[in-house]
Amino acid sequence: MEFDFEKARLETPGCRHVTHFNNAGAALQPQCVLDAVTEHQQLEARIGGYEAAERHNQRLEKVYTSIANLIGCSVDEVALVENATRAWDMAAYAIPLGPGDRVLCANAEYASNYIALLQLCKRSGATLEAIPDDAHGQVSLQALEARLDDRVKLVSLTHVPTNGGLVNPAVEVGRLVRPSNAYYLLDACQSAGQLALDVAEIDCDFLTVTGRKYLRGPRGTGFLFVRREVCERLEPPFLDLHSAVWLSTDRYEVRRDARRFECWEANLAARLGLGAAVDYALSWGLASIEKRVTALAQRIRTNLAAVPGVRVHDLGKQRCGIVSFTIDGKEPDAIRRALLDKRINVSITDRGSTLLDMDQRKLVGMIRASVHYYNTEEEIDLLVENVATISAMPKLPA
Repeated sequence: MEFDFEKARLETPGCRHVTHFNNAGAALQPQCVLDAVTEHQQLEARIGGYEAAERHNQRLEKVYTSIANLIGCSVDEVALVENATRAWDMAAYAIPLGPGDRVLCANAEYASNYIALLQLCKRSGATLEAIPDDAHGQVSLQALEARLDDRVKLVSLTHVPTNGGLVNPAVEVGRLVRPSNAYYLLDACQSAGQLALDVAEIDCDFLTVTGRKYLRGPRGTGFLFVRREVCERLEPPFLDLHSAVWLSTDRYEVRRDARRFECWEANLAARLGLGAAVDYALSWGLASIEKRVTALAQRIRTNLAAVPGVRVHDLGKQRCGIVSFTIDGKEPDAIRRALLDKRINVSITDRGSTLLDMDQRKLVGMIRASVHYYNTEEEIDLLVENVATISAMPKLPA
């Protein structure tokens, strides 16, 4: 059955105003997400925040169930967090590290993760090592296997890096890490919503996701998966009256489920929006979404590669909906602005986002065009035509 992209576009108000290829930044929200957020916000304004929360308690609880269905886990293994960076931090900073311990990450690790790992190692005396890439540009399984020993306490992997178009082999990494003493932390911010995820198959201990990217949820939302066995033995770096119970003047008890990684105060309207976004993605089917997104992205790669002066820089044996490219002699930000003048949204990925990867490839910045299922072949052709025009211009406006 063909993907009903016309229905998707009708249910996405933003499609009437822009050509949006910045879905790996923040995707256009469907109407159901807007409705969920605004309805609760208006209810809070009418009857009060606590009272609105009580009235929508069942809907708020259902968000956990929806996320569990999305990634194939139990409800008690899901924590709702204000963003994916905080979710990732709550997991990483809970892992006990000490002198002599080793932390492994991928060469294309995202800046926020790598900076936090540097701080963790500086505080604890552990060492941080980047796993080399293989011939396809993805994390080398052979190199990872050679580095795994009893001193490795954490393996951190970005499933879909911010640039490069590749999909790291998360399942294969899980098979290697599981027999070891290491925890496996997977950043799935840019894979959730465009690729099917099953934490049992991946066999990770933690998985972090943002709402604003391919899930098409509100900004300032995210969630953390914590494997039940791991949850029972790790205490979060921060606690409050939601994540723990105050028992006496010198004693508290941390709650048993993944919500020990949450805090009490939250944007409940945004959480309901996240739940609506997850349900919406599930209604389309992640396999169908992945098939369409992958095909559209390949059309962009193929057509851009045929434009004189354009260089596509995507890597990986498996590729996703992110396409990274440069134009000879043109600054990425000038290209972005020129496309924005045509109401075509793209973003820039620079050296500071994935320093190890960019330095290895001798790149300073790239344009990132990230496609979603509501994009059309005609929009792709429009993007390519405008890129060709920009490439042919002697000079872009400063």
